[in-house]
Amino acid sequence: MDLQDQLKNLFPDHEFSQEEEIQEEQGLWMQDDPLICKYEKRKGKPITIIEGYTGADSDFKQLAKELKQKLSVGGSFKNDSIIIQGDYRNQIMDILKEKGFKVKRVGG
Repeated sequence: MDLQDQLKNLFPDHEFSQEEEIQEEQGLWMQDDPLICKYEKRKGKPITIIEGYTGADSDFKQLAKELKQKLSVGGSFKNDSIIIQGDYRNQIMDILKEKGFKVKRVGG
């Protein structure tokens, strides 16, 4: 039973519109320019930085959350860039390519 069926059970009188379903399917905004994936060391610890997203901040925050969950690592979203703890450039680039983004590897 998916979320839609559970909602129908809870609210049988509510009629779902096509607009609600379209919003769920759209997902993230795709861009023509590639995302920059680079590696740095801060205070002796490796981090991976993803930047260059030109869409809405909320979409980029959602992408950061998905990456952190899939990699099971910590990270944050600051100054229009995603900071992931550790050197996960290859895995991040694979995940972003699966989602349809163009990715450019910078440094090392």
